[in-house]
Amino acid sequence: MSLRPGADAKLKKLFTRIGTPDPAPFVPDPFQLQALEAVQHSDCLVTAPTGAGKTWIAVQAIDRIFKGGGRAWYASPLKALSNAKLIEFAEHFGPDNVGILTGDRKENADAPIIVGTTEILRNQLYDAMHRGEALATDFVVLDEAHYLGDQDRGVVWEETMIYLPQRIPLLLLSATVGNAGQIAQWMSAIRGRPCRVVQETRRPVPLYPILLHPDGTLLPLLVAGEGGKSRLYKKVADFLGAKHVPTLAAPGHLPPFGAMLDVLRKYNLLPAIFFLKSRADCDQALQLCLENRIQDEEQAMRINQRMTELTARFPHVKRHRQRWLIEHMAVGSHHSGQLPAWKQVLEALMSEGLLDAIFATSTVAAGVDFPARTVAFLNSDRFNGREFMPLDATELQQMTGRAGRRGKDRIGFALVVPGRYMDVRQVARLLRAPAADVHSQIRINFSMTLNLLLSHAPSEVEDLLHRSLAAFQRHGAAYGGEDAAHAHLWEDFQRHLEFLQATGFVNAEGRLTEDGLWAAQLRIDQPLLVAEGLRHNIFPQADPALLAAVMSGLVNDKETDEHLDKKSLPEVLVKAVNRVTRGLYGFAKQMQVRGFEVRPIFLRPTLAIWHWASGTPWEKAVQAGQMAEGDLAMLALRTADNLRHITGLRDVFPRMAEAARQAIELILRDPVMPAYAAVPLTEIEAASSDEDPPPEEESDAYDKEEP
Repeated sequence: MSLRPGADAKLKKLFTRIGTPDPAPFVPDPFQLQALEAVQHSDCLVTAPTGAGKTWIAVQAIDRIFKGGGRAWYASPLKALSNAKLIEFAEHFGPDNVGILTGDRKENADAPIIVGTTEILRNQLYDAMHRGEALATDFVVLDEAHYLGDQDRGVVWEETMIYLPQRIPLLLLSATVGNAGQIAQWMSAIRGRPCRVVQETRRPVPLYPILLHPDGTLLPLLVAGEGGKSRLYKKVADFLGAKHVPTLAAPGHLPPFGAMLDVLRKYNLLPAIFFLKSRADCDQALQLCLENRIQDEEQAMRINQRMTELTARFPHVKRHRQRWLIEHMAVGSHHSGQLPAWKQVLEALMSEGLLDAIFATSTVAAGVDFPARTVAFLNSDRFNGREFMPLDATELQQMTGRAGRRGKDRIGFALVVPGRYMDVRQVARLLRAPAADVHSQIRINFSMTLNLLLSHAPSEVEDLLHRSLAAFQRHGAAYGGEDAAHAHLWEDFQRHLEFLQATGFVNAEGRLTEDGLWAAQLRIDQPLLVAEGLRHNIFPQADPALLAAVMSGLVNDKETDEHLDKKSLPEVLVKAVNRVTRGLYGFAKQMQVRGFEVRPIFLRPTLAIWHWASGTPWEKAVQAGQMAEGDLAMLALRTADNLRHITGLRDVFPRMAEAARQAIELILRDPVMPAYAAVPLTEIEAASSDEDPPPEEESDAYDKEEP
């Protein structure tokens, strides 16, 4: 169907409220003052909608500590968020008083205020326990606290909360924790100090869900029903109940985004973020906007000027294939297949209000700060890195949190676009649902086991596992003694311990051997395989480019050797990979027999990194690996993170540590490094606090179709 812009009569009055609010002096909201008062006497968990002002609480609380001569740590799940907070905090506290630790960025590490990723804070706790020293901070903020329930990274949040000394007040911030009271009870139980919950449900910018009918008419999605409860608008219900429901696009095709932008533009609903299911869709959507040339000359001039400024230092971004679309259509594509520097350019332009639309995968909702007037949904499910799953209330609320810019919008909109993969009724239910509960995701791994044994006897580790959120949620507030969750964790810990004993990293008394002591510093995905390679000199230490290549094979977690012509591979690379594979085979077999996962080493990622480390131009390295630019950049960053940990073992493996340092220099260069100035490579250290979190955006499905 062709779209003819229209709006239901019920929306006409609502649309008159669109606009920028009048400037007004800042006055803290009651919940902000309550939280600020609470952290003076207790821990505090703050749940409030995105944009409500949670960061203000953190800044004021840190300011109080700072002025009293104390130190503070601000932990976030994302490097991008940490970088943004560094800039914000440096403006408030002065650049000399703020440092950053994000694995690939280590600056002013002795500053009284540190921002960084939660993994690094957790690792500093490991080191403090090992050395018997006090953690060098007097206050901790855990931002995006709902990550406690993240399947892949929640264990880091839980460990941090368990290990953090009682003397250090803890402030948790989140927009989406359904069971905040239970989390606070658990914290009080394990930390021996009260934890107060401060909740705010009111959005600073009210949200209105609307639906785009395939004929181009905008309809209210929900209207007030009996008892104050909302229900589907009758016209929407009638549309969904029709025998032959019209669609915006044929199956397998994208809708006419250019025409959709015309509808939104007519009713002043731009800028917008369109959440799409895959990278490919995001890129292809731009081609459907070619008729949307920028009409405002001032906007075009400002975009051109900012693009020149933002890309001045980065040649690969300067000539990015989508730059023309930015400068002429004011639209962009944001996903993990893009270079980090390009994504930062898009984020800057969007946050400055220069773009009309961004087409993004749902990962952009997790902490990237470029809100819009409207967010649009074409799917009621998302790809989680493994499969397509229905959205839950928390995920939807994270995305709708981008709708409505505080200080720029009076109201925001969530636009539901019907289609093959959109369950409109389900989205309507989720919009009215409370945030989902957070559940423990703690699990045992070899890095955790080694690091706990640095400072604890096995019996003491058992006590720590009793304090897990998993045990609390299974056993209740008065937990203690045996319970299924604790029993499972303890059994799994013993299984890891027994393997470490069998392979010489731990002795019969449960203490780390010499090999175990240095292996504990390898806080990476596959520490034992890397440790085995180091102690048997399997890695190519005489050739830093080959070292980077084989290390990328251990980092890579995707099956990527399909259609690879192995006969054309460089012989030197094949020999190096074969040497590592053969050298680790027996050890890997032992792990598999004991039920531990071992990922195979694929050749395609090693080929791409070898080319890049050997000086091959970026475009050819990307072509050799047959992967998206963002994937290769992320692989290089993760490989460098693993290599950093080897550089930290210079007292045990001096030649290998030096080779690792040189390998890092070979792969961390434009366009891999983000747009900020990186720490000089001569100063790179793999201090055990320098572990980076797993990739933030690897849950995109580039070419996967939904079932």
